[in-house]
Amino acid sequence: MKAAVYLDKDKIEVREVPTPTVDADSVLVKVQSCAVCGSDIRIFHHGNSRVKPPQILGHEASGEIVELGANVTKFKKGDRVAIGADVPCGECVFCEAGIGNNCQINYAMGYQFAGSFAEYVLLNKTVVNYGPVHKIPDAMSYDEAALAEPLACVLNAVELTNIRLGDTVVIIGAGPIGCMIIPIAYMSGATKVIVVQRSRPRLEGAKKFGADVYICSSEENAIQRVLEETGGLGADVIFTANPSPQSHVDALKMAKNRARVNFFGGLPAGSTVTLDTNIIHYKELFVLGAHGSLPRHHQQAIELIAAGRPDIKPYISHRFNLDKIQEAFEVAEGHQGMRVVVKPWGK
Repeated sequence: MKAAVYLDKDKIEVREVPTPTVDADSVLVKVQSCAVCGSDIRIFHHGNSRVKPPQILGHEASGEIVELGANVTKFKKGDRVAIGADVPCGECVFCEAGIGNNCQINYAMGYQFAGSFAEYVLLNKTVVNYGPVHKIPDAMSYDEAALAEPLACVLNAVELTNIRLGDTVVIIGAGPIGCMIIPIAYMSGATKVIVVQRSRPRLEGAKKFGADVYICSSEENAIQRVLEETGGLGADVIFTANPSPQSHVDALKMAKNRARVNFFGGLPAGSTVTLDTNIIHYKELFVLGAHGSLPRHHQQAIELIAAGRPDIKPYISHRFNLDKIQEAFEVAEGHQGMRVVVKPWGK
């Protein structure tokens, strides 16, 4: 089969590799769509301790089951499925508690397990039994289904942050993930959503997702503007949906007393952030993080996409054949649109 193989930092090559062999407990999926995540780009440039080259990246995927083992009863040949990233081991104290995204083994597709920037992807016994693999409706396109993974991460973050009726929500970062938070925040009860973004073109592209206020932080003081938009009190909920350490500092200053601040976007390895913890102390802030998602979030994301809540199609801006994987990475990294989808079979 053809696959994009990560060989070393800044080196990925499309080549012929053996098609995975199915055993009694595994499933082989013909990949139809795999979206490019920011973490794929970080691995490409900086590596990751869980990714041992040569490896196939890609974890926002969908496709058709073409072969499965004799012991597999959850699926059948011909099933159309979406595949997420985080795979609980199913046995540790965290997995038993239902929080497998905190599993200390931290399995993930495109990390320890070969991913979906390939014509086929193998789902092993652990993935089949415990992972985010779910059937999709006939009316859902493979491209839409691939975006169930990032939407699942949004659902986990929003759930942890506990948006309440009437809340004002600030989202710092207008990339695909940040923009996915907008409709979910409204569905959760927010009455005002404010988006903050440094890049004016990126901000303009985010306006189609219907937030109330858009602030370009390279052109005005975003903290002051948020305070103005909230009667001087600050926002009830703030998400940092970007890789900037400064956004963590700014988020505390935008927060209303007793606000929930979610450090949602991961930072580059080695980043350090100096926070004025007196702000947390005197405002009685609740500061938390959100990492990945659970399989149930992935299932919920599929159901929401199927219902058109949100309409996920506008979040897809580019499509590339597998042979153009490096160009796909460049477009995604250059913030030229929203989600970039790779099509291993060219259609």
